[in-house]
Amino acid sequence: MSVKQSAARDVEMFTPSLTAEEQRELAERLTSFLSLYSHLSNSYIIEFFTEDLWHTLSSSWQPVLQDLSYPQIADLLLDAAHGDKRRYPSVWPLSLLSFRATAHALAFPREQRREQCRTAGSVKPEEFLENQSQSSLLGHIFRKHVKPKKQHEIRKLGTLVKQLCEQTDCSRVVDVGSGQGHLTRFLSFGLGLSVTAIEADHTLVSMASKFDGQLLWALEKDRQKKNGSSLLPVSHSSPHHVAGWVNPKASWEDFIKQLSSAVCVHEGPRTPSGPSKKRLRGSHVVQTSSHPDSDFPSLDSEMTSQPLLSRSESEEESCCSCVLPVCEEGVRPGVNSLQGYPDFVLTGLHACGDLSATLLRHFVNCPHVSGITSVACCYMKITTKENPTPPGLVERPAPPTPGQESPPSEFGYPMSSCVRGLPGHQLSYKAREGACHAVEDYIRRLREESELLRTHCYRATLETFIRDTRPDLRRAGIQTIKKAHLLPFTEYARLGLARVGLPPGLHLDPEQVEAMLKQQGRVVVYFSLALLLAPVVETLVLLDRMMYLQENGVDSQLVPLFDPNFSPRNFVLVALKSRG
Repeated sequence: MSVKQSAARDVEMFTPSLTAEEQRELAERLTSFLSLYSHLSNSYIIEFFTEDLWHTLSSSWQPVLQDLSYPQIADLLLDAAHGDKRRYPSVWPLSLLSFRATAHALAFPREQRREQCRTAGSVKPEEFLENQSQSSLLGHIFRKHVKPKKQHEIRKLGTLVKQLCEQTDCSRVVDVGSGQGHLTRFLSFGLGLSVTAIEADHTLVSMASKFDGQLLWALEKDRQKKNGSSLLPVSHSSPHHVAGWVNPKASWEDFIKQLSSAVCVHEGPRTPSGPSKKRLRGSHVVQTSSHPDSDFPSLDSEMTSQPLLSRSESEEESCCSCVLPVCEEGVRPGVNSLQGYPDFVLTGLHACGDLSATLLRHFVNCPHVSGITSVACCYMKITTKENPTPPGLVERPAPPTPGQESPPSEFGYPMSSCVRGLPGHQLSYKAREGACHAVEDYIRRLREESELLRTHCYRATLETFIRDTRPDLRRAGIQTIKKAHLLPFTEYARLGLARVGLPPGLHLDPEQVEAMLKQQGRVVVYFSLALLLAPVVETLVLLDRMMYLQENGVDSQLVPLFDPNFSPRNFVLVALKSRG
């Protein structure tokens, strides 16, 4: 399938645009519903026994839920596609039926309009039917180092970005949070776009540059095989990699300066094992010349090689072979460079936490950004007024000065004034964390009656003994225990206790353990009820972003672009600025 054919197929999956009134009504229904069931979305499954979560459910719900088989939980609760095919083992109370129906009705549909063809038992899209690890629709040079899920994503998103570029007569793209550069390479070498990629992690930037070199080497070998010529010049579309952190509190002008006021670190021609001493024109690394906590430099300021994130001198020496100033085509450092900066399309594939919100703000405010495709992730890392520094946030904005509170508009949620004004719009850290779960994957586990389902009960049982020994130790991080579902509970407990600093040989009452493990079915049901709210929470977060764009005069659409069975965060928020 050609790029244009693929893009045409993707555009058929655009969700209809909602009017401002329809968005407001949906936001009111979402906040009202989530407020009513916040005790579910805010609960931690590891506290199932310590907080007696089962008995927080309605007394009319408990009898009909406790005896459900795992496949019945999948079909009767979580799967919206079953519809009238449901066969209830008993009469359900209307409140439970209403809860399930409302949750499915309010959530944006995650399935693509065109059903993917799959082999029996396979969850992968049709492009992986021939080879489970190699997409048949993506060139082999773009599959190296790329997992199947990412292959699926970069091909789908890349063709959509290409389509936006064609609609806006723009050939430039800025890829923010670019990681190892898999999307960047496809956009640049595969689709012929001029791409600048910005990533805060220097290690990932270095890997991206290395992989660029390997791709260039592969292209050069192919060229030589075809025409027997010597080394050919590299395409002008080789990407620029910028090592820098996008400050969510910075202005769009500072963002443009960050992209243009940089130091270009050219690397020599690469071999499959990395760069050599010779120099090859083309792909290069760019380092912004300021620290994230300092003011960004002016465009006509003196260039330096100071990176945004500290690295050892040995790392600097191994990465850099020469340092030259960057001059984008059509841009010259100087006072008028901001006005002369070329237009571009902004994209972010699974931009974490506040980064997605920051990109939307730059899209709205920056006259040089003509379009945007935003794929969000890590909703729990979004900043809110109630939770300005959520756990797990690696790059945090500087805290406000004493006595000064950050304005609501600076937080990652809510972005729109409409949602911000609704009673009960607040989303807890746990509710946002739950919205990152893979519902389709859990449905699959339920239908297969997977042994993985016992892990929540294991952890909840262990939490009971941890609290009995150390009442002050709540929700201690045990992290993942390898193949925990295959271990007897005593072995799981021994490993878990050691990780929280408790004696691995701590006495565990066998009768108490057995009584709790027998309630595994209840644990799974309760977790499924909370999981049913996950797509509703995600819908509110994404709707808030659509409303923010609407309030700023920009229409947007949500595209369930990726196969949700393969890529759980499958929504792409797409927006173009009107011409003229």
